[in-house]
Amino acid sequence: MYTYIIHAAYGWLAVTGVLHFLVDVVWHHLRGTRGSESDSMLYYGVHAAFSLGQVVFGLLGLFLARRAIGVLREAPVMVLSLVAGLAWLEMSMLFMDYWEPTFNAAVFCVLVLAAFFKR
Repeated sequence: MYTYIIHAAYGWLAVTGVLHFLVDVVWHHLRGTRGSESDSMLYYGVHAAFSLGQVVFGLLGLFLARRAIGVLREAPVMVLSLVAGLAWLEMSMLFMDYWEPTFNAAVFCVLVLAAFFKR
């Protein structure tokens, strides 16, 4: 059960990070809804850093889950994952106007907590 929860947590993070990047960075750029002023650059920068950070962390977690599941059972790794999830949760609540990134980070935190207690 633990391996399913770990794969679900990091897979969720990687997939939602890719979708966030496609919707909030690529789609806005292709449609041209944002101009070239500094507010647009800040918007693109925040969303790109947020989503690509989730993708990289999620892929790293999936790699470890596939190759070295024992490493992910260690308490420091689980705490690091939870701290990263809480940081994404805080960043989404402070800097993003809509609820989807907050929901995605919250689901990741819940899955990491479930994995922590199932290990």
